[in-house]
Amino acid sequence: MAPPELPLATTPGERFDELVLDAVDDLRRRNAERLDGIDFAVEDVPALEGWDRDWVPLGRSYPASLTRRARVVVYRRPVEGRAEGREETAELVRDVVVEELAELLGVEPEELDPDG
Repeated sequence: MAPPELPLATTPGERFDELVLDAVDDLRRRNAERLDGIDFAVEDVPALEGWDRDWVPLGRSYPASLTRRARVVVYRRPVEGRAEGREETAELVRDVVVEELAELLGVEPEELDPDG
């Protein structure tokens, strides 16, 4: 058994959550005011109601409503299924976060992430 502070003690889901947090933290440094009021979440898979079965989304954005804040969701299993290795997964996570955030804000992805 490994102590909790060692990487062996983290689950694949926790490691994926860290990739999303890293992407959001980096984007927040450049776009702090734009990201105020937006929540970020990870779900294992999207609900497939309303989606074409030949295409599974990697993420989704939800505008704010009277009862909830705006939200960007990254779907872990579809992202992991399209990437090989941690580095490629991290790149894809960042791309998904940037694309969904850009859609939510009504801007081009390059405006949020000029280096991306």
